[in-house]
Amino acid sequence: MQSPLPETSFTAMHFDDRLATVLRHRAAGDRAARTQFRQLLDLLGSKPRPREGERDESLLAAAWLRLGALGEAIPADERAAMIRDPGLRFRSAELAAHLAEDEPEVAAAALARADLSQEDWDALIPRLPVRARGFLRLRRDLPDSTIETLERLGIYDRGLPVPDRTDVAADAPILMPKPASSAVEEPSSRTLEPAPEPANDVLTEDEMLPDTADETAIGALVKRIEEFRKARSDNSDTADSPRLPLGEQVADGRAPLEAFAFTADASGKIEWSDREVAPMMIGMILDKSVAGTALRYRQPIQKRLMTLHGAPTIAGEWVVDARPRFTKPDGRFFGYAGMFRRANPADGTSNEEQDSSEADRLRQLLHELRTPVNAIQGFSEVIQQQLFGPTPHEYRALAANIAGDSARMLAGFDELDRLARLETGALDMTAGQCDFGTIVQQQLMQLQSVLKPRAASFEYTLSETPPVALDAQEAEALAWRLLATLVGTIGAGENVQIELAEQDEAARLCCELPASLVSETDIFAATGKPQGGAISAGMFGAGFSLRLARAEARAAGGDLTRVDDWLLLTLPLLTAPLPEPSHTGSDNAA
Repeated sequence: MQSPLPETSFTAMHFDDRLATVLRHRAAGDRAARTQFRQLLDLLGSKPRPREGERDESLLAAAWLRLGALGEAIPADERAAMIRDPGLRFRSAELAAHLAEDEPEVAAAALARADLSQEDWDALIPRLPVRARGFLRLRRDLPDSTIETLERLGIYDRGLPVPDRTDVAADAPILMPKPASSAVEEPSSRTLEPAPEPANDVLTEDEMLPDTADETAIGALVKRIEEFRKARSDNSDTADSPRLPLGEQVADGRAPLEAFAFTADASGKIEWSDREVAPMMIGMILDKSVAGTALRYRQPIQKRLMTLHGAPTIAGEWVVDARPRFTKPDGRFFGYAGMFRRANPADGTSNEEQDSSEADRLRQLLHELRTPVNAIQGFSEVIQQQLFGPTPHEYRALAANIAGDSARMLAGFDELDRLARLETGALDMTAGQCDFGTIVQQQLMQLQSVLKPRAASFEYTLSETPPVALDAQEAEALAWRLLATLVGTIGAGENVQIELAEQDEAARLCCELPASLVSETDIFAATGKPQGGAISAGMFGAGFSLRLARAEARAAGGDLTRVDDWLLLTLPLLTAPLPEPSHTGSDNAA
């Protein structure tokens, strides 16, 4: 005799067989459609969460499609009546989310009937339409966390308040209104037993009856609406309670503002804010100590302190958090979107403390990287120079190679240090003035000799430009980094165009990209190896060198961008000093 199947397997098989059996039959008529719709509601509403390997996705998908098709053929009021049936098992969040998309009466019935756990409610509410969330305000049996979620989403009205009925005796009978035109004689008074208070705060038939014989059902409803409005009013001082001019201080009853959202343009000027602070914030410019470095490098603003002056609502210390926004698909920077929140001394740090902590971490990182490399380089030089005694020439050659590799690693660390300091704003370019056109021309003439063995060359057109606002050594390093990177990626037989001209009060150097860099999606993250030779892009590749050049250009007030197959380097020109004010007018006046 065979042993019976395990209980769990039998249960899963039994449930799946029932669903498949229902879907196997076609609803030929109206009565069959209603029967099948009711069966699908019960099966989908009571389906437990299957274990891994027991879920038949195709069967469930067919069941949801059949439920939707039947719902289009059955009137909404009949579907709502089926859902409100006390015998229906409704413990599925998926069914609640599906029915919430239907007509208002169906959605209201589904959300009033659903019996879900706290986790299911918390996962379901954000998925509901805004209209459907309002139906949940009438429920009184929701978990506390679900009520908090509704309040965060703006569902505050938890139903109309019950009017005060102290003037009516608790045991007084409730009279049913008699129709004016009735063919059948009704008793003069009809007493009804008091109905139990429903779980949801819904207006029942008894509550809509008049409190006294002189009032109507409409009057009772108007009274409840008026009491609800008074309870929800933010202003406690109304015309019903005037005050004498005795100099009393009356609180406005509003909670202090704790946080608000904002957006700012590329210059840091706030262009949108929450409605309650929009008149006070729109047009304000973010403090340079807060967003100066972040705006320059398009970086996020994280926990930066800012002091606002003005109306009492916004005055005080605030913490700013914002993220940069970029257009799609070209990725152009066009501002920030973020939040202001009240500063809390217990969990905040000042801007100076943040800058010092970043500098400390950077110094610690450099120390940990450079210390072992310096030690290796020092020992290799000792061996190579035979400071401790005679050393075979083979070992001296190996030591020389190790010393050279160590020197290249230290040079790479210096580049990492410079990039990190520039992008965090800890390092600024040295101000000054120089003839950038002359610097570029001299470097191009030197690099032409490097390109000759490859049958490649630079074809350049350099227009005369005013001096740029940058120190000569800084400008030489920037130009050499850009041009040397291009030389390291130029292939045999390539001719690269270089143009220098003045445009929009800036010196603009346009460099055509070599073929090896044209195919790169993000040129500042390119990892291609140099073509070889004495000049290359450095140990980290062309992408890192161009990113470092971009950081140097931005620190100088310019930028390095890619436009199609060209690299555009812009540097601000030196601003001419203003002329001395004329004293002719004062002399004539004298």
